[in-house]
Amino acid sequence: MIQKLAIVTIVVKDQAKALEFYTKEPGFEKRTDFTPQGNQRWVTVGPKGQDVEMSLFQVGSISDPKAPQNEWEPGRTPTWTFRTDDCRKDFEELKSRGVKFNETQPVEYPWGLVATFSDPDGNNFSPLQQPAARTS
Repeated sequence: MIQKLAIVTIVVKDQAKALEFYTKEPGFEKRTDFTPQGNQRWVTVGPKGQDVEMSLFQVGSISDPKAPQNEWEPGRTPTWTFRTDDCRKDFEELKSRGVKFNETQPVEYPWGLVATFSDPDGNNFSPLQQPAARTS
């Protein structure tokens, strides 16, 4: 039986640059970083205090030309959303660390307050502050 979401793959052009971005700018923790002999490097990061990890998959790192991952492209994944209690505060803090947002301020929607930023490869992420009173 499925228990919980554990790892999400983020396709990047350069794992080293992506690792630096994710640990310095959004401030995620590096969880895993190793290269098994004869295989590609395995790097994961994740928000502090959460089990979910993001695997930073470097495009072109699999030597088997028939591997389906060789067709993946950076910046072609859906936007990943992070729940936050204070979107405006996170927006300002992340901006001060060098994160570049797609808008000048968080935007208010019926489902909450949101701001979207992209990593250096064009993958999108949004901190979302949901309204205090939510209905299903």
